[in-house]
Amino acid sequence: MTKFSDLGLAESVLRALTTEGYETPTPIQAQAIPPLLAGHDLLGIAQTGTGKTCAFAAPLITRLLQYPEHPRPKQTRILVLAPTRELAAQIGESFKAYGRFAGLRIATVFGGVGFGPQVAALTRGLDVLVATPGRLLDHMQQGNLRLEGTSAVVLDEADHMLDLGFLVPIRKIFSKLPKRRQTLFFSATMPSEIATLAGEMLHQPSKVSVTPVAKTADLVSQRVILCEAKRKREILVDLLQNPDFSRSIVFTRTKRGADRVASALIDAGLTAEAIHGNKSQGQRTRALDGFKAGRVAVLVATDIAARGIDVDAVSHVVNFELPEVPEAYVHRIGRTARAGADGAAISLCDHEERDLLRAIEKLTKQTIPSTDMRLSPHTPDDAPVVKKPAPRSGRPPNRAAPTGQRPAPRRDGEKARPPRAASEGRPRDGRQARR
Repeated sequence: MTKFSDLGLAESVLRALTTEGYETPTPIQAQAIPPLLAGHDLLGIAQTGTGKTCAFAAPLITRLLQYPEHPRPKQTRILVLAPTRELAAQIGESFKAYGRFAGLRIATVFGGVGFGPQVAALTRGLDVLVATPGRLLDHMQQGNLRLEGTSAVVLDEADHMLDLGFLVPIRKIFSKLPKRRQTLFFSATMPSEIATLAGEMLHQPSKVSVTPVAKTADLVSQRVILCEAKRKREILVDLLQNPDFSRSIVFTRTKRGADRVASALIDAGLTAEAIHGNKSQGQRTRALDGFKAGRVAVLVATDIAARGIDVDAVSHVVNFELPEVPEAYVHRIGRTARAGADGAAISLCDHEERDLLRAIEKLTKQTIPSTDMRLSPHTPDDAPVVKKPAPRSGRPPNRAAPTGQRPAPRRDGEKARPPRAASEGRPRDGRQARR
């Protein structure tokens, strides 16, 4: 059996891993560390919760120690890019843990907080900088950071980083990096179109894939509850009131939806906090700290948190709404069953979400067991959604007459309304009704 001591890591890194309680490397760690120590580019694919951060942090710290160099002002020797503030903070803490005996300068930069401390850290120069793309570009444009001295760059959650809105910032950042550098892509999923983009940025990379693309974590038991949309909150409250749901994350599709679900849970007597992009960094930090400390039993989140929450002993993940992008399902349920623990994922699926469920099952190549809790279960699951017909063109919908105008005359065959009694109050314009 492979041990960390067999992989060629620096003594100080091995000591830090022992302090963290690490004994045996996971498959992604065992396969990724040797080529990274040799200086190769790497494309690593592993399901979430399998130790990707250690797989790149430990060898990169070792290489920094092998080639000691004092950080230059306004430069960083290693750059790690992450899609969310929470994930950036998590990676930064991991680097500090694995490098605790190495005497390195490590900082984290993301939006939602003041520039002052970040500028001070960048001005001194860094060994490792973990950043979100937007705030990193802000600092670069203000002259607080240059990348010509960066020897290695990491894209964590690369599929998300290169998707949609992240592609342009990533290209701008890469254009400022030296051509001779070590580039690492790590992700739980790697769709073919994203892999093509990764191919443009990697040079003859080593490829490590320890699990099929989009495979869900093995230790997560999955279940779907079929129900009407209007009954989701009732069912969610019933689930979370079970003592077995000791620490749970509930996912919604929208920020407003997260706030509403959190309020409903609080009204039901549960301790809950919402976390999403409209929250300030202070609010997000307090919610996450409360969840980690056990003061908050339920964290209601949008997909911004699916790749940035690394909390031990999350017993359940509940998809209050199924994600529109099936890959997000893999990341959501990966918040439980971490570090070898068991976990459970429950998805509430209404009739209009059946296509989303099919897309998830197709991507993950599995059929998720379901429980039918619909009030009218005789309705076929694949029945088309029936939309209400538009009003007939021959008769426009009723509208109130504009103030000060007489109502439109009645058509033939229409019944006249009974006269309004004086006791019914005043007309809409506030004038006293005439007798």
